[in-house]
Amino acid sequence: MSALDPQPHAVLERSSRERKAKKIEQLLSPYCSIAGSNILEVGAGSGYISHYLARTAGDTGSVMAVDVIDQRQQTDGYSFQLVTDTQLPFDDRSFDLVVSNHVIEHVGDRAAQLRHLIEIRRVLDTDGCLYLAVPNRWTLVEPHFRLPFLSWLPRSLRSAYVRLAARGEVYDCDPPSYREMVALFKGAGFRPRDLSIEGISALGQIEASSSLLRFLLTRSRYWAPPARPILPSFLFVAMPLAEKALAGTSPR
Repeated sequence: MSALDPQPHAVLERSSRERKAKKIEQLLSPYCSIAGSNILEVGAGSGYISHYLARTAGDTGSVMAVDVIDQRQQTDGYSFQLVTDTQLPFDDRSFDLVVSNHVIEHVGDRAAQLRHLIEIRRVLDTDGCLYLAVPNRWTLVEPHFRLPFLSWLPRSLRSAYVRLAARGEVYDCDPPSYREMVALFKGAGFRPRDLSIEGISALGQIEASSSLLRFLLTRSRYWAPPARPILPSFLFVAMPLAEKALAGTSPR
């Protein structure tokens, strides 16, 4: 999260955030258990996802949430702390699970995004896991400003497009491409697993508004792989690499 004039982009509506939390739980289930886990949500937003995770974690688990702005609509069941940048005010290996849901594109350039992931790895236990969702730079419609091809443009032209479309004064996001995201994981010492296709299927099961849409989305494994370069977002679960495997992963 960036400390430079952060702009609010969080979705504050309850039902959509609770559906998102159910989707996160479903996608994580083969890899790690939320029940009994110590969890960090980076980017609390409305607070509904942290609240859902806290209920699922139960009495033997805990949830801490951080953000650069306090926009929370739901404050019960979890702890919260304001932060000013990508540094996380927690001890090493404090959490079993970290959730970073559409946050990394807001923290700054690629160097800041790498620092974001390195900090997450620092506070994550050696056998913990990270859930990370991020918009695809090459998606047809940029999700924050709802402008076609916005993130396709060179960085120097993006804010001008936002102003021309009367959607604000500055484009304060920097979504990576798939290749860039994988490189960031490698640089931070993570082994990522791409769950983007599974995420589309989970979306159909949990959020589809019609039977036809549910049918199409839950069969994403048949049609989505060829469309991967322009999928709206990428979803990953990532595990920290063992210390011995980290040699050569840090950028020079």
